[in-house]
Amino acid sequence: MKKILIKNGTIINGNRENRYIADILLTGDRIEKIGKIDKQADIIIDATGKIVSPGFIDTHSHSDLRVLIDPFIEPKIRQGITTEILGQDGISMAPLPKEYVSSWRKNLAGLDGDSDDLSWDWENTHNYLNLISKTGCGPNQLYLVPHGNIRMEAMGLEARPATKEELEKMKKITRRELEAGAAGVSTGLIYIPCAYSLTEELVEICKVAAEFDRPLVIHQRSEADTMLDSMEEVITIAKESGVKIHFSHFKICGKKNWNMIGDIEKLLDKSKEEGIIISYDQYPYVAGSTMLGVIIPPWAHAGGTDKLVERLGNKKDRIKMKEDIEKGIPGWDNFIDFAGFEGIYVTSVKTKANEDCIGKNLLEIADLRKKDKYDAVFDLLKEEENAVGMYDYYGKDEHVVTFMTREESNICTDGLLGGKPHPRVYGAFPRVIGKFVREMKAMSLEEAIYKMTRKPAETFKIKERGLLKEGYFADIVIFDENTTIDKGTFVDPIQYPEGISHVIVNGKVLINNYIKNEKLPGKVIRILKN
Repeated sequence: MKKILIKNGTIINGNRENRYIADILLTGDRIEKIGKIDKQADIIIDATGKIVSPGFIDTHSHSDLRVLIDPFIEPKIRQGITTEILGQDGISMAPLPKEYVSSWRKNLAGLDGDSDDLSWDWENTHNYLNLISKTGCGPNQLYLVPHGNIRMEAMGLEARPATKEELEKMKKITRRELEAGAAGVSTGLIYIPCAYSLTEELVEICKVAAEFDRPLVIHQRSEADTMLDSMEEVITIAKESGVKIHFSHFKICGKKNWNMIGDIEKLLDKSKEEGIIISYDQYPYVAGSTMLGVIIPPWAHAGGTDKLVERLGNKKDRIKMKEDIEKGIPGWDNFIDFAGFEGIYVTSVKTKANEDCIGKNLLEIADLRKKDKYDAVFDLLKEEENAVGMYDYYGKDEHVVTFMTREESNICTDGLLGGKPHPRVYGAFPRVIGKFVREMKAMSLEEAIYKMTRKPAETFKIKERGLLKEGYFADIVIFDENTTIDKGTFVDPIQYPEGISHVIVNGKVLINNYIKNEKLPGKVIRILKN
């Protein structure tokens, strides 16, 4: 087995312990020794003056499709990510019954993209993960079984509560997918069909997750006006099912809602006192990113994307959509309300005809098309069959710091990989190091590394990763703490970060002095029941 010797690095081991200078010897895919090492090695890396840390773990990734068609996933590797968690927001690749493939691809396209180069015939998590193993991957991959896929297999895409019989079917599907090694259950309660579920449905599914000691990873119903009520629903799910909670991309949206931050923290503290286990991830930017279709009221999505497109072409339905956006619907996060037409920018489309919309906000698109602002966005979604990505502004850096420095937090990208993406796809983890640690001094580098490595590994039961420890897998990042920073902007997001010179996955060097070595040493990590 090949040996790699990392010499004279400043070790930050992921465990919040003080840094120290040492060598690290890697043999095969493992860390053999940490200390003073004089042995010969096949590769010697001089890390003098640089930080050596465990590889970063991205707990909210949207590489679900990309990993099958471009498995190296360079935007993630370049920022030091050695492990990703797929299956987010309740809608992903599996389970996928054959009869729903066409409509589901359209529903998924705005988040994860689409491809005609795939067979789309894997049907379940076991086969999907086997396909990733067969094609290979740069970073390691874990998968959450998505609530929307579970619901679709059990009852289709109907906009109604589940029956008792359908709930039982959902529980059986959940059990099957967790037995296949899924790391937890995800849901996205602003996405279709998850948005149609009642609290009881999630409680029942989460009883199965709790039995397996796997978390519920949740994009909650509201991150805006009704966020406190939304959090109370999630806490109820935890209490009634026994499941551990992991909130996705935790934040509060909209200037008018910033005064809720204190109450949100109090609710987190109260939950901890009551013994409820809560964690969350967070990207270090003041703008979010998702599919543009979320601006359309939930009723318009009933039946799937084909029905949405049909309604977008109906004059009466358009009038109703406009009324609901302007007046609001109780419990629905209204992106136009908290971000405005001017604060929502298109990042990706499916057809060349609308590529001129990429990088423009919704008002600019209306001007470009010489249309009413509502008609312009409705037409865009209709023409693209809902396959439009966007980003939206929601907060301030000081709010990011408030949530980032809490014990519950770890770092993620939530990166949508298509078109002209949110810059977090290329720079979330380096931005924490450069902006929030070095420039803002919001926390120590040791604390930040803990939130990027050991904390997520513990939350998701990823064994023998997340620490620099003898016998652990050799997932390692080497970087300059004085220069590491993200470079991408919202105008020009496709830029790799500075300062990360080496990235090693399972003992294979993928970035060596900033030069790419396109191996695929990543592993599919299945979390199996004890």
